[in-house]
Amino acid sequence: MLINYGPASVLFVVAWHVSLYCTVQLLEFSPVSICQQIIVGLGGIGNTRQIHHIAAVVFTLLFVQHVVVNFIAISMGKWGASMMITLKDFFDARKDIKYYLGLSDSPPLYGRYSYKEKFTYWLLLLGSLQVIVTGYILWFPVEATYYLPGQFVPASKIIHSNEAMLIFVIIVVWHIYDSIFSPENFPLNKSIFTGYGKKRDEEA
Repeated sequence: MLINYGPASVLFVVAWHVSLYCTVQLLEFSPVSICQQIIVGLGGIGNTRQIHHIAAVVFTLLFVQHVVVNFIAISMGKWGASMMITLKDFFDARKDIKYYLGLSDSPPLYGRYSYKEKFTYWLLLLGSLQVIVTGYILWFPVEATYYLPGQFVPASKIIHSNEAMLIFVIIVVWHIYDSIFSPENFPLNKSIFTGYGKKRDEEA
């Protein structure tokens, strides 16, 4: 069973994601005509930055809360480190490719989480850390150069916008496909709304 936060929380997370990723792309492509029109509609470049900064602070708090809660819970033995990538996940990925190519009769048997869920999780977690660090360097460039070489500021701008786009693409393409359009979940994996996941065959 999963924790059920209800549809209102789900809508909040969706709205927060949209505001975070859309505002960074608006700022990145501000010379483009349509982006300028949206920025004007939001009240100007200052307001757009403020919306992005508020969403960024929420993002940071949720990231820290997630890492701290999981670290404490795993350290105290309240739950296992089931999201850790193991050698079996790479064998599962290879067998899955063979299955999709018709070279195997059956897909691999997964544990609590499949290799796809684990890979996506770690990509997003490490990518989020990168976005957070580079974002605060861009937010406080003068303070950052007290401790880091000045080259970190322009480098952070490139990393921040490109990493944000990569995370957005991963969510839209991989995560949405896996949650909605994949044969196992079509037409929709409702666990995010109900708090319950589908019963599936798992390896003991």
